[in-house]
Amino acid sequence: MLLSELADKELIEMQNGVRYGFLADTECLFEPTTGKIIGFELMPQTKLMFQKRKSGAAFIPWEEIALIGEDRILFNKTTTTFRSYDQ
Repeated sequence: MLLSELADKELIEMQNGVRYGFLADTECLFEPTTGKIIGFELMPQTKLMFQKRKSGAAFIPWEEIALIGEDRILFNKTTTTFRSYDQ
């Protein structure tokens, strides 16, 4: 599967059915030495185009992704922190 095909998939939390938008709206974080996907950072949505984003982005660890389907990506839970790797 190509990364461009993943971008069009909707992110849905399985526990409560909350929709988090599409993967294209996230920042994909990689481990710099191996290229392994760490997870996806979801920035809070803003209503105004030039308004700065609020702090407190949600993070979906790669390990929490349960299913990548035809139209959706289902995951277990988000967190507010992510592992950082030295670059």
